[in-house]
Amino acid sequence: MVLVCASSLSSTLSLTKFVPFTSQIPTTTFGSSFIFNNRDNNVPVVVPLLFVCHAKKKIGFFDQILDYIEAEDEVRDAVLVTDGDSEMGQMVILSLIVNKSRVKALVKDKRVALEAFGNYVESMVGDTSDNRFVKKALRGVRTIICPNEGFISSVGSLQGVKHVILLPQLSVYSGKLGIQSMMKSNAKKLAEQDESVLKTSGIPYTIIRTGELQDTPGGQQGFTFDKGCAGSGSISKEDAAFICVKALEFVPQTGFTFEVANGENKISDWKECLVTLMEKSSQ
Repeated sequence: MVLVCASSLSSTLSLTKFVPFTSQIPTTTFGSSFIFNNRDNNVPVVVPLLFVCHAKKKIGFFDQILDYIEAEDEVRDAVLVTDGDSEMGQMVILSLIVNKSRVKALVKDKRVALEAFGNYVESMVGDTSDNRFVKKALRGVRTIICPNEGFISSVGSLQGVKHVILLPQLSVYSGKLGIQSMMKSNAKKLAEQDESVLKTSGIPYTIIRTGELQDTPGGQQGFTFDKGCAGSGSISKEDAAFICVKALEFVPQTGFTFEVANGENKISDWKECLVTLMEKSSQ
């Protein structure tokens, strides 16, 4: 039995129904639904879920050729979430579902992901150091959202991707001292490598340096974008996921970086806000 739930996603959505899933037959099809509250208009959104277990099918040579041809002509409209089974990754995925985005996700356990998100997410399991797997994962992908560090610096080509959104904790890691600094040293190194690789990739990017991520309800506070706020402030994980999704609306010509933490400013037009932030960063 699997209990699907999410706690108080008030900034972007809130799960108001807990859904238990049971089945004694591996191939049984069964489903239920999530009920969300859309942050923008407070209208309940019903998201039906369907779970089907399939046996693996061996792909033949001609199927691979057809896959290649289809990939060349495929419309790129999907958002790929890396580390999709992490807490932050799940927050981003739920925000994307409410945004009605086509979602793909890299996960460690495909069955668990299917039980959590149903057919609203195309979950993929594989080795990101394997170029063939990465190429398959990127089919149809327009934007990549990285809620954690390590992906960008571990893969080869990101051919076809039009926008990458990073959510590094670099400012937070840099402010750690003593034992905490030692514990976060590897994460800091990966975050630095990701940013370095991305900035030389030629792919338009948005780097969102947040304050320390908190397990607090989102949508209840405003924001600050002041220099240094990421190192000294904090932000709800729900709000951070919400900003990642809003960043989809604005793709810079090259790339830009900004800091954000919870503060006093209420944002009504995120596209205008991001344009203003980019103009400030280029000055």
